Amino acid sequence: MPTSMAEPVLELAGIDKHFLGVRALGGVGLRLFAGEVHALMGQNGAGKSTLIKVLTGVYAADAGEMRLAGQPIRPESPLQAQRLGISTVYQEVNLCPNLSVAENIFAGRYPRRGALGAWRIDWAGMNRRARELLARLNLDVDVTRVLASYSVAVQQMVAIARALSVSSKVLVLDEPTSSLDENEVQRLFAVLRQLRSEGLAILFVTHFLEQVYAVSDRITVLRNGELVGEYAARELGPAALIAAMVGHELDCAVCVDTAPRAADDGAVPLLQASGISQLGQLQPVDLSLRPGEVLGLGGLLGSGRTELARLLFGLAPVDEGELRIEGQATRLDSPADAVRHGIGLCPEDRKTDGIVAELSLRENIALALQARLGLRRSLSREQQTALAERFVAALGIKTSSVDTPIGLLSGGNQQKALLARWLATDPKLLILDEPTRGIDVAAKQEIMDEILRLAKAGMAVLFISSEMSEVVRVSHRIAVLRDRRKVGELPAGSSEQAVYHLIAADA
Repeated sequence: MPTSMAEPVLELAGIDKHFLGVRALGGVGLRLFAGEVHALMGQNGAGKSTLIKVLTGVYAADAGEMRLAGQPIRPESPLQAQRLGISTVYQEVNLCPNLSVAENIFAGRYPRRGALGAWRIDWAGMNRRARELLARLNLDVDVTRVLASYSVAVQQMVAIARALSVSSKVLVLDEPTSSLDENEVQRLFAVLRQLRSEGLAILFVTHFLEQVYAVSDRITVLRNGELVGEYAARELGPAALIAAMVGHELDCAVCVDTAPRAADDGAVPLLQASGISQLGQLQPVDLSLRPGEVLGLGGLLGSGRTELARLLFGLAPVDEGELRIEGQATRLDSPADAVRHGIGLCPEDRKTDGIVAELSLRENIALALQARLGLRRSLSREQQTALAERFVAALGIKTSSVDTPIGLLSGGNQQKALLARWLATDPKLLILDEPTRGIDVAAKQEIMDEILRLAKAGMAVLFISSEMSEVVRVSHRIAVLRDRRKVGELPAGSSEQAVYHLIAADA
């Protein structure tokens, strides 16, 4: 831990950043000291990514100052930041899979031999230096093999080696563990501790609470683009950290009078998951859903909510465990299998994974039903129109025509159209991943009311939202996730604070 007398190797003060008049950062500060791992924490939209992009020269700050080793800096590009000694390793490994390990480490900086005008790449020297860098990270691999032949964990180490090859003073790790399994995470942490002991300043961005306390010395918390505070990790417990992130203290008050109707506990589960998991993405999870029940998934960003939804819709393989639908052992190898079993999914990113912006509202609503019917039973234009007009009226979708391109509709109306797409298939289970994200208050209210109406009519709903108030409002039960594993369940009427307490417990 740095002492109060030590000078920070990197200091940001009063950083402002606006986009089209909207403030993304307001007066944010950050201090990094040599020989420490410093966690940067905050909910989605808190400003973490924007701050990193300002630090690494992707964005120019509108106001504020940055100092590296006491000298003012203002990097104008990631390359310039790297030359100053600030290197970044991103969540997605940003290397060239078709090149060798050594070539990736020294890409753009290949060592040369020979006189000016007659030089050539020093392959032997480059491979030797690559092995030396990886040995520093306790990694022994063939540096002449192509990067794609190695695991994601090895590729992460290669990315770190590349960052260290430019004599970095500061290493920024942006969600480096998101694609690693537990053993790989521990191996990475051993490397971080070694680099810390060598005097490197490491900025560690993660959504995993356990990882914060496993490796971090200090924590800086952002909320809504502002600095909440800087803390010693040993002095800020998990509950206090979550309170700093969400903006209020945690208590265990329960609002039973606002809870929705409880589902029939005696009903046969529509879906029963026993120990289902995906290697490197989700720890074994037990889950059950009954007809007429809304099961909420509570957890912070990165807790495994979307990963679980993808498993239940056949978008990712179940590596272990058993899945039963209406009592029958079932394997979902694709979304088509899920649709055949009466499961629908409204994805988290509606623009990328949901709507087809160039197609009309009519065509978007008909997509899932047409896929279920198959090409030999094609819906006519008249049938599509009748279907779309029925759901436009039922859900209050605002459009001048069902033939309007869906990309021209508001976010709330696009979300209603995705809901209509799956309702047209008459599903038994509807998985809703962030169905109210990015839409106005009125549209949110309408969608929340529709969820409760569907449950009352007998549909099972798996509801995922970053807005904990929404989860506790509509859920008959809440399964709480943390660090890609289920940590418990709460009954109807549980408060937001009760969910946060369960997330923080024993983190």
